[in-house]
Amino acid sequence: MAIVKWTPYQRGWAPFQDLVTIQDRINSLFEDTMGFKDDKSLTTTSWKPLVDIFEDDQAITIKAELPEVDEKDIQIDLNDNMLSIKGERKLEKEEKKESYHRVERYYGSFQRTFELPTSVDRENIAASYNKGVLKVVLPKKEESQPKKVQIEIK
Repeated sequence: MAIVKWTPYQRGWAPFQDLVTIQDRINSLFEDTMGFKDDKSLTTTSWKPLVDIFEDDQAITIKAELPEVDEKDIQIDLNDNMLSIKGERKLEKEEKKESYHRVERYYGSFQRTFELPTSVDRENIAASYNKGVLKVVLPKKEESQPKKVQIEIK
């Protein structure tokens, strides 16, 4: 009996995810064949953490799933209107000879970059990391929050 991965849309509907995965694998094959990868990238695999982005009247919040990533291996940079989250999930090598049937988790470096709207208060961005989830709160500037003004008819 074969072991087969079963994923009934666990993370929401992503109709093009298979195409992206195929494209990544084809690119990797060409890079390996043509010798474009350096020694570090031959031993690690880039991966893209999943994120949720939501907004309310006060802030925009980004939550990124970073399981098994140490907080010290996460870097958040703001350059002009671009917010970058970078890091690395390290593969812990054990001496045990385990017989893996399937390895689906990615290890290596990652980077996600987001363009911020002008309404974000760049001076008060805050981040926290708890139980493998990075939360970045981007507060809105005071003037960008909607205000109701009653106009009198004369």
